[in-house]
Amino acid sequence: MSKISKMFKVGSSSSSSSRPSSSSGSGSSSGSSSRSKHRSRSSPSPQEAINRLRETEAMLTKKQEYLESRIEQEITIAKKNGTKNKRAALQALKRKKRFEQQLTQIDGTLSTIEFQREALENATTNTEVLKNMGYAAKAIKGVHQNIDLDKIDSLMQDITEQQEVAQEISDAISKPFGDQFDEDELLAELAELEQEELEESMKNMGRLPSVPATKLPSTRPSHRATSKKRVEDDHDMKRLAAWAS
Repeated sequence: MSKISKMFKVGSSSSSSSRPSSSSGSGSSSGSSSRSKHRSRSSPSPQEAINRLRETEAMLTKKQEYLESRIEQEITIAKKNGTKNKRAALQALKRKKRFEQQLTQIDGTLSTIEFQREALENATTNTEVLKNMGYAAKAIKGVHQNIDLDKIDSLMQDITEQQEVAQEISDAISKPFGDQFDEDELLAELAELEQEELEESMKNMGRLPSVPATKLPSTRPSHRATSKKRVEDDHDMKRLAAWAS
């Protein structure tokens, strides 16, 4: 039998021997119930629990750093005494193994605490969100209580009618004054004027000057007369030259 089981056996026998009567048991049960009620009333707030978990995380993180430094020291000792003092080197390696086991346990504990803290933070956030949503829902409900749907329909009809009246007024203001002419008639009249202009221009093109019936005098007779006069002048010059000589 292990020491732990012996301790539990001794504790149970001593408690059974020193167990009070039924009346005292009922009193103890009532006292325990009152204590549980007191504990439930003084339960910590979520923020307090989150702060404590963060403090625990910080403490375990420092313990991790310490163990990592001790592991490095033991490795250095083992290397230093590897050939000189084999026993010291083995002791250093044993200590390193224990430190590594503690470091592994702390890693697991940190993971559990981190998961618990995140779950508590998420629960707190969700609680606040739901609380605010409920507050907003009550506010919306209070606003809607002061609104009459029949009045809303009547108001929207009035707005639509006033918009139609405003559009009619705008159309009346923008309508031009003066005589109104048919645009089709004006276009037809413009087409007639353009046709008359075209016909007039065609008539003017048909009135070109006529070609003369008589033939124009040829330039050859004048050329012959000029040549004849030139010959006569040459003949006179020759006669003057002979007379002068």
